[in-house]
Amino acid sequence: MRTTKAISLLATASFVSAQDLADYVRPDTGDTNGGNTFPGVTLPLGLVKLGPDLYTGSDSYSGYQATGNFTGFSMLHESGTGGAPKYGVVSQMPVAGGVVNPLLDHSDTRAETDVTRVGYYKVTTGSGVVLELAGANRAGLYNYTFPATTTTPNIIVDVSHVLPSFRGQGLGQNYLGGNITVVPSSDGSSLRYEGSGSYDNGWNRSPLWTVYFCGYFDQPTNYRTFVATAADSTDLVSYDDTNSVSSTARVGAVFSFDSQKVTSRVGVSFISSAQACSNVDDEVPTDATVSSLEQDARASWNDAVLSKVTTTDTSNTTNLQLLYSSLYHMNIIPTNKTGENPKWTSTEPYYDDTFTLWDLFRCTTALFHIIQPEAYEEFFRSLIDIWRHDGFMPDARSSFFNGATQGGSNADNVLADAYVKGVRGNVNWDLAFEAMMTDAEVVPPNNNDPRDTSSSTKEGRGALPDWINLGYITTRYGRSVTRAIEYAGNDFGLYQVASGLGKTEEAAKYLNRSRNWRNQWNPDMTYQDFSGFLGPIDTNGNFIDQDPISCGGCYWGDYYYEALPIEYSFNAHHDLEHLVTLCGGTDAFIARLEIMFSQGFFNPGNEPSFTTPYLFNYVGRQDLTVYYTRWYAKRYYAPTPTGLPGNSDAGAMESWILWVMLGLYPITGQTTFLIGSPWFDDLTIHLGGGKELHITTTGGSEDAYYVQSLRVNGKDWNQTWVTWDDVFANGGTMEFVLGTDNIVWADGPAPPSPASQGDSTTQGAGVVSRIRRQPE
Repeated sequence: MRTTKAISLLATASFVSAQDLADYVRPDTGDTNGGNTFPGVTLPLGLVKLGPDLYTGSDSYSGYQATGNFTGFSMLHESGTGGAPKYGVVSQMPVAGGVVNPLLDHSDTRAETDVTRVGYYKVTTGSGVVLELAGANRAGLYNYTFPATTTTPNIIVDVSHVLPSFRGQGLGQNYLGGNITVVPSSDGSSLRYEGSGSYDNGWNRSPLWTVYFCGYFDQPTNYRTFVATAADSTDLVSYDDTNSVSSTARVGAVFSFDSQKVTSRVGVSFISSAQACSNVDDEVPTDATVSSLEQDARASWNDAVLSKVTTTDTSNTTNLQLLYSSLYHMNIIPTNKTGENPKWTSTEPYYDDTFTLWDLFRCTTALFHIIQPEAYEEFFRSLIDIWRHDGFMPDARSSFFNGATQGGSNADNVLADAYVKGVRGNVNWDLAFEAMMTDAEVVPPNNNDPRDTSSSTKEGRGALPDWINLGYITTRYGRSVTRAIEYAGNDFGLYQVASGLGKTEEAAKYLNRSRNWRNQWNPDMTYQDFSGFLGPIDTNGNFIDQDPISCGGCYWGDYYYEALPIEYSFNAHHDLEHLVTLCGGTDAFIARLEIMFSQGFFNPGNEPSFTTPYLFNYVGRQDLTVYYTRWYAKRYYAPTPTGLPGNSDAGAMESWILWVMLGLYPITGQTTFLIGSPWFDDLTIHLGGGKELHITTTGGSEDAYYVQSLRVNGKDWNQTWVTWDDVFANGGTMEFVLGTDNIVWADGPAPPSPASQGDSTTQGAGVVSRIRRQPE
């Protein structure tokens, strides 16, 4: 029995109406309006992401565009990425008619709206070809129906096919060479083709990487291989019946059929074409159909992801679609490429296509831990193994290459979060701390990225010389203010792990360094009645005049990356008590928070804003946390193609809305979860091992969502926060009473502010003066 069928039987036996959960998923959620999600077919964290590539003259990050022409249907994509497209390789393109030159434009239009559901994708082209797609983990299935009027159905396999980029900056992918060999069956009833292609670049500026492929057609066919004059040429050198071609120029083959119905099975591998053949034979054997693969995919998604959160509250279908579509898109990447890493042999797992921990560390990896704990542990074990072999853990990684690091070394935050929540398993935590120490102490070589030539954008912390020698970061480094607040959080992560490992000296060192963000606080930056914001410092140690609501270009070479100074000034989440002090106390902090929303500075589609509405929990206004998270979630998120407030960022947006719906929010690197307001009458999070967190609400409605009271594990609760041990370590219950009154229901202690404890400078109001050393 095939593994996928075994998964299907297990899912059916283990979960009631598991298929119904897949019915709620809308794979096209966020695939337009800049969401960049992938609407094709894939499994949870699966290597193959089989779907269409469309051309509009602008970047198709996931391959998909709502308009434009189909240029191919390829096996590898990413979801919710930006910067520049990646993959779009191992492609087939149907042509309903003769092919004089396969290197010319054979793109096709849409005749009908694409059909997409979990495990299934259907396209009807302008020329009348109907193509159905289904897939497994490392292989996929193309099911073609050509129009009856087609005299010669053709399928082009162009090894040079990639997703192009139009933004410049050297990020566009390049085809570097490839080969293809056609092997007819002994009786001529079918054939196999196999080979490889090599490429570079994409959003992480990767050097050469190679993918291998192995494809079968189920119908007799004539074929012609082809070679171009150059890698980017449409001129043929040869077009004949040679069964094998290899060149740094464009190569491929055209397959011609007598039948209107053609099925193709294709496997991929990063190791060899033989392994690609093995993958397709194992996962999509000759008796596989689109229907059987779709059902197997649905079972896999239900078992691994969707069934981890269940509810009996089916009163609001839109909420259910948003819940399960978000869970789906949050688990498309990173990609589990264990067994497919060509760079080294290891007994450790290998995960790739991490885009990016800068986007994911705030609230996605904490939810990944809860939803897929085994894959989560494998993922960060892979981070450590990458450090062992490549020298640094990645903040982002694709095609076996680190890059790009936007701010801090946020693998440190991810590891710290796992450690403080008790993840031990097969993790070597002494080795993990060594990897974190590399980030904290070793300056990575400058990769001379033209977007910012000041220091490395590939990995590590490029601005370490300032951070270590000065205790702040000057403008000689790009993204200086962003890096300062993030390096502080990274160092707090080292403090957490060092404390747990009994490394007293290191713990004290990194706790002190985690407070260095305070040196970047400029008390003279003002906006309206508010004074004090994180500001840029010149190379002489002097603050630079800066408007708190402007970040210039907000790009790689600027002071702030992708967020305003006023946004970043709320991001000292490990040192909130001190931040409140710097802002002038509780009342001033509340007023400052409120202008984020009343004046439109909060950005629901931008990660540095994610935690900000929850900070009201620290100052006794949990009702405002509930109000603002609910208001923005309802207006900016929906289970529709335009239902994201910007780029998905590989599921970061989806994880934020999931936490809002669950009524909790994590503070990464700590055991704290801030309390919001759940959207469902009852919700069960299945934690594994028979453990569950059961969340219920009474009195709630679309207009009645403020917390009136709460019981946790059967006890009255007077805090706006819970810990990992309270509700997740062994499961638990949370019983909310909701209503229309925005009352103060929690008069207990504020959430922890661990970096503020034992620090005398935190006490009292006003700004604490910092003495800066001049650059050495």
